[in-house]
Amino acid sequence: MLADQLDYVVGVDPHRDSHALAVVDVRSGGVVFEATAVADGEGYESVLRLANQHAPGRRAFAVEGTGSFGAGLARFLTSHEELVLEVGRLRRERRSGKNDALDAIRAARSVLGQTRPARPRAGGEREALRALSAAREGAVTARRAGLCQLRGLLVSAPEPLRAELRSLTRAQLLRRLAAVRPEGRQDPELRGTLLALRALARRVKALTVEERELAREIEALTRKLAPQLLAQPGVGPLAAAQVLISWSHRGRITSEAAFARLAGCAPIPASSGQTVRYRLDRGGDRRLNRALHMILVTRRRTHAPTIAYIERRIHEGKSRREAIRCLKRYLARNLYRLLENPPMPT
Repeated sequence: MLADQLDYVVGVDPHRDSHALAVVDVRSGGVVFEATAVADGEGYESVLRLANQHAPGRRAFAVEGTGSFGAGLARFLTSHEELVLEVGRLRRERRSGKNDALDAIRAARSVLGQTRPARPRAGGEREALRALSAAREGAVTARRAGLCQLRGLLVSAPEPLRAELRSLTRAQLLRRLAAVRPEGRQDPELRGTLLALRALARRVKALTVEERELAREIEALTRKLAPQLLAQPGVGPLAAAQVLISWSHRGRITSEAAFARLAGCAPIPASSGQTVRYRLDRGGDRRLNRALHMILVTRRRTHAPTIAYIERRIHEGKSRREAIRCLKRYLARNLYRLLENPPMPT
């Protein structure tokens, strides 16, 4: 266990402006020291000084929320060669108290009984890829919402305008509405409708340009970090980027089974009586699960071995959903091996 390898664990409950710290003695489980540090560069340095003073020797930092408020501290400590462990969302007993100091103590004690505690995700290029993906997804969502609003307004538009725009394709419609000039229209309903349609069309076109620019950046960075993923059938830049974001870096996920569990494609027994079967896992990283699903959707259309495998499993008595579950598990294993042991460049 981790407790056999350390003398102290420094628990951290991070917030936007300050972090609560608690130093716990591994041998007794008692609290040695408690403090609060400001969430900035000087505060991070003070955390390290306090750790050197009150937790000498073998130690680790158990930080909650290493992907949000605790990201800055986790990266600072990692850059100073400190052992940083990721603490998931803590559950507390109903009768126990709740404050920042108690949460820091719980964070420290939560890792003591673990054998393989989680490590924080890497920063650098991986974090840049995550930021680009988040911005692109926001642009796609806003563009979709704009198109839905546009269609809704066209349904109730005045009849001459509705009849004029009905036969246009989406691209023609956006070009036509983006260039419309509602000024000078006497009918207030028509003028207001044209103003709204023009604003939505220009918004959609701007978001389209933004999404394509971000997608190009994502593809370039993905090709640099993991070109072996893009060489696989059905794996596009966006799916490969999400796999990289969830995987993070070599050694963080200890086995292919753990990666499958993270991806939500590990088989879960669902047998009863003489029926032996497994079902899909509904947990894990749903974004990673969606990326694997989209890869399989592409392979089911164009990849002959995938098509043949599904047909063979169906003939053996499995349902199509069960066959896809098996394929997801195989895909997770294959991608994990490519990430952990990339092929040597030729």
